[in-house]
This record gives sequence, C-alpha cells and structure tokens, in this order.
Amino acid sequence: MIHNLNYSIKSKHTPFLRRYLSSKLYPNAKSAIQSITFPLSNSLLCVGGFGCCGIPETLLNELSKTKGVTDITVASLNVSVDGYGVGKLLEKDGMVKRVIGSYVGENKLFEKKYLSGKLEVELTPMGTLAAKLHSAGSGIPAFFTPTGVGTVISEGGAPIKFRSDGSGDVEIESKQKEVRMFRGQEYVMEESIYADVGFVKAWKGDTHGNLVFRGTARNMNPECAMASKVCIAEVEELVEAGTIDPDEVHLPGIFVQKIIQAADNDKPIERLTELEEDADEGTSSININAARERIIKRAAKEFEDGMYVNLGIGIPTLASNYVPEGVNIVLQSENGLLGIGPYPKTGTANADWTNAGKETITASTGASTFSSSQSFGMIRGSHVDLTILGSLQCSSNGDLASWLIPGKMVKGMGGAMDLVGAPGSKVIVTMEHVSKSGSPKILEQCSLPLTGRKVVDRIITDLCVFDCDKTGDGGLTLIEIAHGVSIEEIRSKTGCDFKLSPVEPLPFMD
Repeated sequence: MIHNLNYSIKSKHTPFLRRYLSSKLYPNAKSAIQSITFPLSNSLLCVGGFGCCGIPETLLNELSKTKGVTDITVASLNVSVDGYGVGKLLEKDGMVKRVIGSYVGENKLFEKKYLSGKLEVELTPMGTLAAKLHSAGSGIPAFFTPTGVGTVISEGGAPIKFRSDGSGDVEIESKQKEVRMFRGQEYVMEESIYADVGFVKAWKGDTHGNLVFRGTARNMNPECAMASKVCIAEVEELVEAGTIDPDEVHLPGIFVQKIIQAADNDKPIERLTELEEDADEGTSSININAARERIIKRAAKEFEDGMYVNLGIGIPTLASNYVPEGVNIVLQSENGLLGIGPYPKTGTANADWTNAGKETITASTGASTFSSSQSFGMIRGSHVDLTILGSLQCSSNGDLASWLIPGKMVKGMGGAMDLVGAPGSKVIVTMEHVSKSGSPKILEQCSLPLTGRKVVDRIITDLCVFDCDKTGDGGLTLIEIAHGVSIEEIRSKTGCDFKLSPVEPLPFMD
C-alpha cells in the first residue's frame, strides 16, 4: 500500500512532476527489474543487508525467479541463511558465479559450493568492503587502508576458487596488492567496487527516492545504493515526496533510480535472543562452564570508565555482563550501532535491531545508528578504545589467526581484520588455552592464515593472562595465573617460550 501518495496534484509543474515520479516509481519488483536496460548476466550486483537484517528480500525473491540470468557477481556483507536473501540466488545453478563478501555465516549451501569449486568467493574484510562501495559512489577509484596488512589480503594467496575434482587444490587465488608506508605504518591499496545494479531495503521512502532506515537494518544499504549505476530500493512504507523531513533523510534520492513498495517483509530473526520478563538485564541465559566464566570475568576487568568498546561474538560479548561497579562503557557494534543495550524482553524482539552476532538486542540510552562505512570509519580512525575478540591461534609476537582453517572451516574474517588493524588499537584475545584435541593455541608462529600481524596486546585464557610485545621482540610475559594452575602446566600447554612477570608472587586472575 502506498501511503499519502496523491497523483491528483495540479499546478504548472504537473507534467514535470509526473515524469519525475514515474521515472522512479514502479508497481512491483518484476517491472523494476525488467526495466533495467542492460543484461543482468555477467553483471555485478550489490546487495544490502547484514545477516537477515535489512535484506531486500522482495527484489531477491523476484530475481531468483528470473530466467536466463547467469554468472552474476554478488557483492554483499554475507549471504544470510539457506533459502533467504542472496541464498535464494545460490539455489539457482549458474545464476551466481562469484560472491564478494566478508562472512560465510550460517549458509551451508554457500560453504558447500565454495569448497566444492562450484562458486568463486572473494573474502573481503567487512570495513574494506563497505569502503570499496562508499569510495566508488564518491568517485574515488582506490584508497589505502591498514586492514589486512601482513595477511593474505595484502600478500595474496587467498583461495577464490577450488578445483571441482574434490582434491581441495586451489584453482584461482587472490593476487598480491600494493603496500605503502604512511605516518610510520603500512597500508594496503584497495580498489573500489563499481556495481552495475544495487538492491537495497529501507523502512520508509518517498517518490523521489529519499530513504529512511530503522535500527541496524541500515548497515551496508546506503553504500550499495551509492556504488550502483542502477539502484532499486524496496521500502516497507512508501510516501509522497515532502512527507519526510529533509533532516531525517538517511540516503538522498539522487542515489536511487527506482523504488517499489516491498511485497515481502518476512524479516526472519537469525538468532532470537531474549530475556525472561523477570530476568535482570545483566544476566545471560547462555550456559557457560567454569573455565569460560573465568575468562569472561577476567576480560571484564579490562573495562575502564568512559571506554568505547567492541566485543566479538561469543565469550567476549558475555563480558559485558560483568562490567565492574562504577564503570560505564559504550558498546560499539560494527553493523551500525553505538550503544548496545540489553537483550529484549520475551516477545519484544525487533528484527531491525541486531548485533554483529545476529542476536536481537536493544539500544541503550543515548545510542545512535549509522551505516557500515561510518561504523568502520570509527574503527579504522582509532575512535574505539578497546577490542576484545576470540581466536583460533595467537603467536608469541602478537599475530592473530581467527577466520579460516584451510579445507575444513571457512567462516570469513567479518570485521575482525578491521578491528585489529586499526592504528593504535588495544586488542585483547579471549580463548581457551588448548584446542579440543589438547594442542596448544598459543604458538611461536601461527600455522593458520592470519587475521592480523603483530596486533594482540593481551591474551586471556582459562589458565592465565599473557602480555604480548607486539611492537618489539619481547615475546610473551606471564602476568597472572588461575587458582590451582602451576607455571609448569602452563609451559606444557603453551607452544612457545615466555617470560615471567617480575611481580612476586604472581597475581591470580580470578
């Protein structure tokens, strides 16, 4: 339904207004897609959304039914879940040739097609992907970023396509990129992404194409619109031009060429996370063992009053339940929220409000929302005081590996490379000291592809706390130990040498 839209306007400008309105307004997704004057096959399609939040599902559902479209390259933060969003396009054999994204997510078909050589995947750090699109829409063909320096992102060798013979061998790999020194730090050059078509989703839009987003559903939708030759926007509420206050417009209509009323607004919630009605806002319903609780509580001691903090998925996120008394922090979520509040009460969850782990959340008092590019501008610009995240491996000199086990697990780096690569950032890793098989996760050198080189300041495990000398060659220093754990046990479970803190006796972490 089109709200407050009056086609009976009569003035000397009526013919012009009718031409202007009709040039953007389409009755449905099918007519809007069919009006594109160039072939969609072999085109680059940019799709907004994060997880299942802010997904242009009406347009994607229609495109998935369009016959004869093949070999599309899709640029999107991730591909949602099986059977939804970009996942609908992957179900059509031959429709998608390559995906440029930052996170595989929970889409099993996507991972299966990639590992079996049926799909090319160009994994790109989340902030870099947002910047590539924002820069294209701003007329900037390339830029330098600290994200990914010293990893396969800058050095090349990331698997884009595996052979389809089941051997696991790589057929196409990423190329090395230019690295330059600015202000005493290395930066890698990234080329912008110019899309042919953009699909975006907004809460409200007018007949001139001005868009308003709601909650964290904004994410990368504005960047997709900016970077595209032809942007089609679907909106939940379509209103007449002039209804939206100019100061409330999030994306000006100049970036939108076609607009439709969204017919599909299923908006599934990927991870419904709620609190019981009588539960305290600082509690969590997630069951955790004693070892993990020890890590979480110790990580919370890193919070200082007034800090802006980004917490990774899992153990780091739970640290927010143990903020010390008298300490106030502001939690930043890279999908576009500054001021994460508690989980919503049962029955009140809103699909337009999720965190980076796709969990439903609320906003705290004084919170703000923004787009992906602005979010990562905060991160790369060193405005976030502290990052706490998990890891698969850490090295003695502060290297971090967290996003890929070749041939076995491909989750993608998400926003982790941006977070740890920011100049001057304080990075704390929380993880269990050994893997499920009992092998050390703290090594002399990481054996897995790196998330960041010399980026970790501190490692908190279930056994102890290490400080990392990421700027020199000092290696690891053991500064705290858990009750009931000996230094000999730590040495036996650590894959590199370390020094002891000069403080005696060695403080307990718990």
